This record gives sequence, structure tokens and C-alpha cells, in this order.
Amino acid sequence: MMDPMAQLPSQTSSKSVQAVSTKARIVEVDDERAGQRIDNFLLANLKGVPKSRVYRMLRKGEVRVNKGRIKASYRLQSGDAVRIPPVRVAETEAPVNPGQRVLKRIEAGILAEEKGFLLLNKPPGIAVHGGSGLNYGVIEALRVLRSEAPYLELVHRLDRDTSGCLLIAKRRSVLRELHRLLREGGVDKRYLALVKGQWQGGERRVDAPLLKNTLRSGERVVTISSEGKSAVSIFRPVTIFAQASLVEVSLLTGRTHQIRVHAASIGHPIVGDEKYGDAGFDREMKKHGIRRLFLHARSLGFSLNGLDEQSPAYQFTAPLGAELEAVLNSLSPGC
Repeated sequence: MMDPMAQLPSQTSSKSVQAVSTKARIVEVDDERAGQRIDNFLLANLKGVPKSRVYRMLRKGEVRVNKGRIKASYRLQSGDAVRIPPVRVAETEAPVNPGQRVLKRIEAGILAEEKGFLLLNKPPGIAVHGGSGLNYGVIEALRVLRSEAPYLELVHRLDRDTSGCLLIAKRRSVLRELHRLLREGGVDKRYLALVKGQWQGGERRVDAPLLKNTLRSGERVVTISSEGKSAVSIFRPVTIFAQASLVEVSLLTGRTHQIRVHAASIGHPIVGDEKYGDAGFDREMKKHGIRRLFLHARSLGFSLNGLDEQSPAYQFTAPLGAELEAVLNSLSPGC
């Protein structure tokens, strides 16, 4: 039997772009897209059109909803008829697609798939989306693997080198509900991290605001600052080794690099963290086979009873990768 993956497109770095004109069209808003702002709706439906052009269309009244003018902040309602005017868009003749090896890794990482979402055990080393010099990420790969799916969007993000539970919404209503749950603390997210040194004491709460900074080089760095956004992490020791400690981390907020910065701030940087870690200690840990950031999104728990009163309480766990298990098995037990 022919391997179906062999028929998928391979990665390419070249693409040819030309401008094409669309025709005016009327789009009726369904229940899934109700509640979305008109500007975001247009940006999703006019791929390749600059944001400035989209907002100019709105200001000039070229876009009509139910034959009337609207502002960019207008939220669509089910049954609205949106007139999208003719516009020139960029058409990509040879889109960049992930290679077969990446597609197989993503496919193998799918842990669960429901009507409204799927859960992936994200492989390390793959960004969640393309951009900033990257041709593709997890979401682009999934759109190739699920080319028939009308809707696939990231619910949240993981750092490129972090593995584990990653949620992808298959319906806009599910995305909205999961975002609400994330804002209100309705998603139980737990991580495993191997940190430097022997952990002293039990559970520790780190409440330190985080501020994102961009260096001249373009590199993004997060620091603890009173001017930053509130960030709270709960650390719990799991196993104490002679050189390091395995801890479970629960997030009460979801800030960029939160666990990594908070761990470093209390003197227990995560093993393999090239940005916030201890380079000397990491060199020693390479003897135990560590080759990347030891941070894994272990589990996710939530319920969608805001959409469906009969929704079960979902609880998912992503197994630790063999390479990280091998590191743990190589460490000496603590005192």
C-alpha cells in the first residue's frame, strides 16, 4: 500500500507571488462566526491584503453589513450579510509546506481529537506557528494534514523548545470558550521542569510581574518588573536528585516565558535554558544527555459546559519524551 504521507507536499523555500483581483461578494455570518469583530473577520477572509487596506475599506464604507456602514469595532451577529468589495490580493503560486518528516511527527503527536478541538503532544524544536524567519509551524502543518477542515486555530502557545499539551480549536465557538476559560482560570495547565539544584521545602508560589523587552538584535527577553503584567506560578517538588530537581508547575496566568523567568528568579533555572539558565551547569548536564530545554506541558484539564451543559470534564496527559526520560534515569538520587 502506498504511504499516504508520500503524497503530501515537501518543504520548499521558493515561492512566486502575484496580485490578483477578487470580485465583490456577500458572506452570510453563521453561528460560529457570530461575535467576531468585523476587522478580524475581514483579515481572515482577505489573506494577503495589508491591514492598512482593510481598515481603509472600513473607513470609506466599502464594506457593508446588512447594506449599512459599520465601524471596525462592530461585532458580527448570526445572519448578518457582509458585503466584501473587490480587492487585489497577493496570490502564492507555490506555498511553503512542511516536509514529510515534520508532518509525520505532528500526526504521530495527536493525542485526542473531538468534534470541536484536537490535542497535540507538541514535539520539541517546532514553533507553534510560522513567522520571524520560520516558514511553518505546528498550525501550518496541521492545516496540511487536515486540509478538509474548515477551521483550525491555536488556542494557546508553547515555546519552540517546549514539548507537550497544545490545544487547537476546530470551531470558532470552541476557541472563544477556551479563551474565556483561560482568562478566568478555568483551564488547569501543569508542566514538568528539571531545575538546577536540590529543591528545599515543599510547594512554592512565585508572584512576580513580567515585562517583555525587545533588544536591538530583535531578540525578545522577559524580565521581572513592577511595570510588567501580573504573573503567578506554583512550583511543587516531584523528585529530588543529587544535582537537580524535577518540579511540577501550575500556571495561574499565561505570560511569555513565565515558568522560565520565575524559575530562574528563585535560584532554580530550568536545565537547558539558553536564555535564562546557567550555562556552566548546563554544560555539566550535557553529560546526562540533555540537549534541549527540559520543560514539558504535562497535562490540561477543562470542561466546555459553557457551550454544552453535558460536556465532560476533559483531562489530558502528554507522556514525557524518551530523551527526557533517559535524562531522569541517568541522574543520581538526592540525599
